[in-house]
Amino acid sequence: MTETPNEAQHADPIEVWPGSAYPLGSTYDGAGTNFAIFSSVAERVELCLIDREGAETRVELDEVDNHVWHAYLPGVAPGQRYGYRVHGPWDPQNGKRCDPSKLLVDPYARAFDGQFEKDSSLFSYDPNAEEPGEGRNEEDSLGRTMRSVVINPFFDWGDDRSPNIPDEEMVIYECHVKGMTQTHPDVPEHLRGTYAGMAHPAMVEYLKDLGVTSVELLPVHQFYQDDRLRDLGLRNYWGYNTFGFFAPEYDYASAGKPGDAVAEFKHMVRAYHEAGMEIILDVVYNHTAEGNHMGPTIAFRGIDNEAYYRLVDGDKFHYMDYTGTGNSFNVRDPHSLQLIMDSLRYWVTEMHVDGFRFDLASTLAREFSDVDRLATFFDLVQQDPIVSQVKLIAEPWDVGENGYQVGNFPPLWSEWNGKYRDTMRDFWRGESSTLGEFASRLTGSSDLYEHNGRRPTASINFITAHDGFTLNDLVSYNEKHNEANGEDNRDGESHNRSWNCGVEGPTDDPEVQRLRAQQRRNFLTTLLLSQGTPMLAHGDEFARTQGGNNNVYCQDNEIAWMNWDRLEEAEQLHGFTKRLISLRREHPIFRRRRFLAGGALGTDAGDREIAWLVPDGRLMTQEDWDSAFGKALTVYLNGEAITETDRRGRRVTDDSFILMFNAHFEDIEFTVPPAEFGARWEVLVDTTEPLGYPSEAVSLAAGDTTVVPARSTLVLKQAE
Repeated sequence: MTETPNEAQHADPIEVWPGSAYPLGSTYDGAGTNFAIFSSVAERVELCLIDREGAETRVELDEVDNHVWHAYLPGVAPGQRYGYRVHGPWDPQNGKRCDPSKLLVDPYARAFDGQFEKDSSLFSYDPNAEEPGEGRNEEDSLGRTMRSVVINPFFDWGDDRSPNIPDEEMVIYECHVKGMTQTHPDVPEHLRGTYAGMAHPAMVEYLKDLGVTSVELLPVHQFYQDDRLRDLGLRNYWGYNTFGFFAPEYDYASAGKPGDAVAEFKHMVRAYHEAGMEIILDVVYNHTAEGNHMGPTIAFRGIDNEAYYRLVDGDKFHYMDYTGTGNSFNVRDPHSLQLIMDSLRYWVTEMHVDGFRFDLASTLAREFSDVDRLATFFDLVQQDPIVSQVKLIAEPWDVGENGYQVGNFPPLWSEWNGKYRDTMRDFWRGESSTLGEFASRLTGSSDLYEHNGRRPTASINFITAHDGFTLNDLVSYNEKHNEANGEDNRDGESHNRSWNCGVEGPTDDPEVQRLRAQQRRNFLTTLLLSQGTPMLAHGDEFARTQGGNNNVYCQDNEIAWMNWDRLEEAEQLHGFTKRLISLRREHPIFRRRRFLAGGALGTDAGDREIAWLVPDGRLMTQEDWDSAFGKALTVYLNGEAITETDRRGRRVTDDSFILMFNAHFEDIEFTVPPAEFGARWEVLVDTTEPLGYPSEAVSLAAGDTTVVPARSTLVLKQAE
């Protein structure tokens, strides 16, 4: 043990045993704590125990096995704050950035305490140097940085188990822990914005009643608050700035002690499992919060810069940036890959989550420069007996060259289908020549997923997500309005494929309001009756607005939070969404496990699982598919022709349906298909109606004509 002038003086010396190199992190066993940290570049490593007054006691880690520095400290219990000082080469030009003046957090810590202050001591370079990022700053960061915390890992899960929702039954609801609960009137004020708030019966019952099966949480791994945003009076709201891949963000915990955030998170998961719903985490392994060479030294950079980060070939002073955040995690290095896999396993085995959505997942496949579907990361996931068995969803792009990889991930993976989003937005704003693309996206995107044996459920269909306009804003704004972000409206996507229905932003014009409501119903009908896995963005079911802001990453306020007052105002839309989810759940024809077989052009209707018809009731020809108009069609789904069996081996049969889509700006007369498709039909969904269905029963016979109004959808079910 090394004594230092600022070290807390203990009456009794700390007892230090050799301990174990595995597992990494701090592990309490009931009698003491094992500490282990990887660094292949370190020459010395000191474990720093921090007392309640913020003073440190340094413990030299003398044991090293395979570049893992470790010790066991009897009597060290949950609640102990700690960090590391890593001694080694400081040679930034060659990629080495060890700096023992910086108290580093443990990348494997299960909890954290304190804050990263806006202070020059967090930066290892000289802030006054002529060249940005050059020079050396040896100010001590103790007292100005976060501390890692030893936790109590023991928790009574009872008989908790994953609901294990079949892929074809999933309805994903993407939401934010704080945004969902911060203003909910039935959540006690002291629980708002927290895991306990998400676990409150009011929240669980709301989502269960809506019909959600899988709750996808925006990042909850411990993340960093940016100085730039703090200078603007803003905060990192979304959380895509991770540094603690094993710790639940402690700002989302109602409990007062940092380690209690872990137990509170577990209680939340258990509450959703008891209600039959899954918890999926949005995870950010593609980069860390330390940024580029101008960023702070808080963990990875000072522990082993070359192992954890992808550096520029031939210029190790700078970082490769495939993410737009300043750095990219080094998936070439086995220790970086180990951290990702250890983290994933931890969240499944210890925290009981049911799956993951991987932010900018293309970066994880860049062992060299190109995205490679044979990358080591995919191999590790494929063979892992734990991670391979949960839901794995890729955001299949990054900002690097050839980063857009929709349809190219391995068979084990589902993907956010960006082509679905773009096609449906174009179709409903009236773009021409979209029929072929529309048909493919509506039926599960076989062109993207069938080639490597994946099912329609591999397509995570969405119209909106956290990144971009809400559904309400998609039909209310032509342009983004991000002035509140402090970047002169330069940030955020400019090409949104949105349409404001004639007026930009809020309006009292009843005709514009009617059309916007109709467009919302069109989008929801298309989304929830498409083959694949639907994902709703939180609040779209009651027309949540962000005032045209399509990049609320920094808006930890009413702009981004759910406004639960709108639930009553948009009661009809909420009821319509709930009804569509129920329709999907009750009819397997809308959630097929296999791609629909349409048959060759001209095949009899009875031999088809699906048929495409022009509005006048004829089967479509190639000429019809190639038509420049491309704004209206009829889809026939043959419930009797389903060739699947359910999970118990029983043959699936269902009712037959007709979907009539008119994205044109004028009414179009549609003809009900001839009797070979079905004799009589009843209208279940009419998006021109405020409730989404006719106020009185409407029945149509084969060969009848009906006017499908401009920009609307009809859904017909075969009558018995």
